[in-house]
Amino acid sequence: GDKAFFNRNFHIEPTNLCVHNCRFCSYHKSEGDPESWEYSHDEMLDMVRKFDGMELTEVHITGGVHPSRDIRYYGELLQKIRLLRPDLHIKAYSAVELDRMIERSGMTTKQGLLQLKEYGLDSIPGGGAEIFDETIRKRICPEKTTAERWLEIHETAHRSGIPSNATMLYGHIENYSHRIDHMSRLRELQDRTGGFNAFIPLKFRSANNPMTHLGETTMAEDLKNYAVSRIFLDNIPHVKAYWPMIGRDVAQMSLMFGADDLDGTIEDSTRIYSMAGSGEQNPAMSTGEICRLIKDAGFVPVERDSFYNFIHTFAL
Repeated sequence: GDKAFFNRNFHIEPTNLCVHNCRFCSYHKSEGDPESWEYSHDEMLDMVRKFDGMELTEVHITGGVHPSRDIRYYGELLQKIRLLRPDLHIKAYSAVELDRMIERSGMTTKQGLLQLKEYGLDSIPGGGAEIFDETIRKRICPEKTTAERWLEIHETAHRSGIPSNATMLYGHIENYSHRIDHMSRLRELQDRTGGFNAFIPLKFRSANNPMTHLGETTMAEDLKNYAVSRIFLDNIPHVKAYWPMIGRDVAQMSLMFGADDLDGTIEDSTRIYSMAGSGEQNPAMSTGEICRLIKDAGFVPVERDSFYNFIHTFAL
């Protein structure tokens, strides 16, 4: 269609400590590293308060898989945010984070997800999927949640009334057949549940990680990947070009190659891709800037909520 979506959002990244050590990751730090952080509830609530009075609609919470924090810790954080800003949609915790906290709790997947829903969880992000092919995972993220477990967590979430997004990390050691296998598994799950709102291709960024020598995909490859995603995943309603990762210019062009969502204003609140060498080192766009980006590509900007309900359509 002629519409391109965005929302007003900000991120909280509770920690970059992580029990996993994925070879593509520029974000991971170990305990005692001077560049590590692990924010307290109070520090994270101060981040929320920073946006008091601003018409934001979503907080996105995801970070490293902390070695000791449990489901109660993360659940109570949601509860406190809900009390502070009941108007915010809370999208929180990738399947990899959920896997660890639910396992530590001794609960079933469904019990853990329903408990988090009771605390205030509205939806879950799509991170941690990487590439589902087992041979590739063994080489780039051998310790991480398996592909089967990632899919199981998302399927259980969907069946528990918790929608989610899905991602695919591309441009490293995978080939086209691995990408198609990955999208096929997502497509099959979507046929069963209809719970994915959006698919987000994530470009491998090569700075500051053990896979730096691989370099990065070309812009042409990035745009082709959006086009194939849109054609292949015809049952997932939206394809998102995550501009802090891909950059504003390519995100804008992606609208002509199948993407229909640019994510949000971000408010300079994420470091995951800036640490990996993205050109967007301080990611923030005003509503005016994001609308101009969309209009200049010939599309109608639509501010949405987290479920893609229209909030405001901006005239061309």
